[in-house]
Amino acid sequence: MTKEFYSNGKLLLTGEYVVLDGALSLAVPTIYGQNLVVTNTEENHISWKSFDVNNMIWFSANFSSSDLTILNTDKKDEIWNNTAKTLQSILKEAQILNPNFLKDCKGLAVKTKLDFPRDWGLGSSSTLINNIASWASVNAFDLLENTMGGSGYDIACAQNNTPIFYQKTTNKPTTTSLNFNPSFIEHIYFIHLNKKQNSRDAISKYKESTFNKEELIKNINQITKEISSTTSLAIFNTLITKHEVLLSKALKTPTVKELLFANYNGAIKSLGAWGGDFILATGDEDTLTYFKQKGYNTIFKYTDLIK
Repeated sequence: MTKEFYSNGKLLLTGEYVVLDGALSLAVPTIYGQNLVVTNTEENHISWKSFDVNNMIWFSANFSSSDLTILNTDKKDEIWNNTAKTLQSILKEAQILNPNFLKDCKGLAVKTKLDFPRDWGLGSSSTLINNIASWASVNAFDLLENTMGGSGYDIACAQNNTPIFYQKTTNKPTTTSLNFNPSFIEHIYFIHLNKKQNSRDAISKYKESTFNKEELIKNINQITKEISSTTSLAIFNTLITKHEVLLSKALKTPTVKELLFANYNGAIKSLGAWGGDFILATGDEDTLTYFKQKGYNTIFKYTDLIK
């Protein structure tokens, strides 16, 4: 018997960092994601293989069917060992949330496959957690909270096929489907900064910063609402620039435009953890030339990346 699960990748258009504190945020699921296939076998262990976008194995290990002990990893190094421990903790937490998960399990062959390069920051961890939650029949937000933590917007994107408003509340997160399809959508581009940002480090820096959090959340909430409804590219540019300035002051960090693209004619906004992964830029066909000349070759039009 074979079971298959799929989860969408994610980008956070507004509310980075403050989404952790309950700010209203605009998030979008990507065309690319990750699948998980589980097949029963005659073996007495769980064989796990993770494939990257090029169909190459980037991690593999074997676990005991009875108690999820790590039997071995196919590559003897610290990274693979730590990956095995992380995966083990997620699977064990899924068992706590659903004691019937993997109960009386014999042999399984589990394969995961990413649609996107791992260094793009589109959610290799969140798509995995959501897939495991679906497999285990548990709440993916609870599984995330009890393992890796975070705001949960990435889990919401994994489960939705349209742009969403996302808000983390004390009771449970709220997700609202959104028809975000502005008339100027062909002027929105996503550019990868050629490096993966460690979101945990970035979040720690945010939490250590001192500023008027309530005032910031209030302003970001308003910007998010206006961005979601504006029909004017000029207003959109003003709003994302204002968003950048607000976060720049809170984080005591220059905006990405100030740091890298000061002479760019359009507006630029960081997405997710500042300093890596993707940015959003508004522009025209010359946008491609500008960023490629600066060495950034992974460039998407909005409709080529977002569902």
